Amino acid sequence: MAQDVLAVRRRLYCDFPFYAEKCLKIRTKDRGVQPFLLNRAQRILHEVVMRQLERTGRVRIIIVKGRQMGLSTYVGGRMFSQVSQTLPGQARKAIVVTHKAESTQSLFDMTQRFYELCPPAVRPETKYSSRKELKFANIDAGYMVATAGGDGIGRGETITHAHLSELAHWPKNSALANYNGLLEAIPDADGTEVYIESTSNGMSGPFYDQCQMAISGDSEFELVFLAWFIEPSYTAEVPADFRRTAKEEELVARHGLDDGQLMFRRRKIATKGEDLFKQEYPCTVEESFLTSGRPVFNGDKIVEMREKAKAKFEKSPDVELGWEPIARKTLFGKEWENDPRGELFCYLPFDEKETYYIGADVGAGVQKDSSVAQVFDSHRRQAAVWRSDRFDPDMFGTILANLGRLYSDATIICERNNHGILTNRVIQKDEGYPNFYTETVVDRITDQETTYVGFFTSEKTKPLIINKLRANLRDGEIEIYDRVTLAEMQSFIVTQKGTMEAEKGCHDDTVMALALCDHINEGFFVPIINQEDWYERIE
Repeated sequence: MAQDVLAVRRRLYCDFPFYAEKCLKIRTKDRGVQPFLLNRAQRILHEVVMRQLERTGRVRIIIVKGRQMGLSTYVGGRMFSQVSQTLPGQARKAIVVTHKAESTQSLFDMTQRFYELCPPAVRPETKYSSRKELKFANIDAGYMVATAGGDGIGRGETITHAHLSELAHWPKNSALANYNGLLEAIPDADGTEVYIESTSNGMSGPFYDQCQMAISGDSEFELVFLAWFIEPSYTAEVPADFRRTAKEEELVARHGLDDGQLMFRRRKIATKGEDLFKQEYPCTVEESFLTSGRPVFNGDKIVEMREKAKAKFEKSPDVELGWEPIARKTLFGKEWENDPRGELFCYLPFDEKETYYIGADVGAGVQKDSSVAQVFDSHRRQAAVWRSDRFDPDMFGTILANLGRLYSDATIICERNNHGILTNRVIQKDEGYPNFYTETVVDRITDQETTYVGFFTSEKTKPLIINKLRANLRDGEIEIYDRVTLAEMQSFIVTQKGTMEAEKGCHDDTVMALALCDHINEGFFVPIINQEDWYERIE
């Protein structure tokens, strides 16, 4: 093979944007079938893919996106490029799985168009072709599609390239089993590539869980978020009398939107409503994960707190979406020691002059619901959070007593329902902790008073503490820094029955601990407008 031809073939193999332009054809919205030129969103994704491939030898990407940004086209084109240009012995096989049959067929039709319009010099001969599968002769490679919901997707296969499309919208009763089964079919080997992409659909299910793991760094997947406004076609003609609202001015300041983009946003909200617009055309990854019920807490306030926490605790500009506490600690005996994997997340330095409050929600025990303790100072600032599902209720009582001692004998309020009875007994009697919350109950018949340790959460008392927390959040009288706490607040809803609880598949342990802590906090909060000046004076 001539050297110049060999150089071109090598570039086609290694340079996907070049290959896409020269070898792939796509159906555009308004210009028919055209060469595949990567748009801005696709170029951003490609840069992330190539950096990860160079760093790890494989690709594991999870994409949170707005509607119709061409990312499925990018992933489909890249996988076709990788599979159809496979080298002898690589035995590559690609699979695309999406949420419904029409989408599955649409993505496979796109792949067939890639194949049929590909230049003969780089188009492999087919061994087998159907409406769901392509097998290439001589190179032991293939490409198949499937629809989520069936049993055993990918079972018995060795898959090297996978595109899991709209994972958030897979059938809920089988989504996790299908997802886990597919990952089992993909070896942890160099050259393998897995892409998960979806618009969001609530705060539960494997897509949400995998996004949170990617954000926290507990997954090999890297999260890529692409806001709607990077797509140049998402704009609209601006009328002469156009005037920005206060909310739009805020969006301009925060994201740099122009009037055409604001007009596009207005028109979409007029037809979809603001909540659905945020889900399908998000500005931030947090904004995309809306709940299916009525949120209890103000979503804008939660997003605002996320941004402040990220700015305050982000340790590296490379961490795009997450942030870290100033320290993590574990209890060893009676002492708290620094531990990078500790259960205690510390967000504020300890101040011996401060008064602290601890609210505790008791989990069922090892490997079940988490037990959580929220620590706040008298300014209603979140000083620390302790959480774990590895300790039984009696052990949690010991941890709470030692946590209280760490924070200047903080007042502890712990629910006394169910498992909490044992936790409270350990705090009071076994640990002899001096500063805990009690309730006095008067018998209506005998007028006899009985004092109980802890807070009894009931249908009457739960709304009281939650509504107080909701008001304090709305009025800016509380500061929260913990990512998990903010996420659980976002998925805490009013159900159709009128109860306030976590959305199905989510948790509310940190929310209940937070509400209890807020209930007993008798300190004062510095108004937001004067806060920085005040802290400078008291420090």
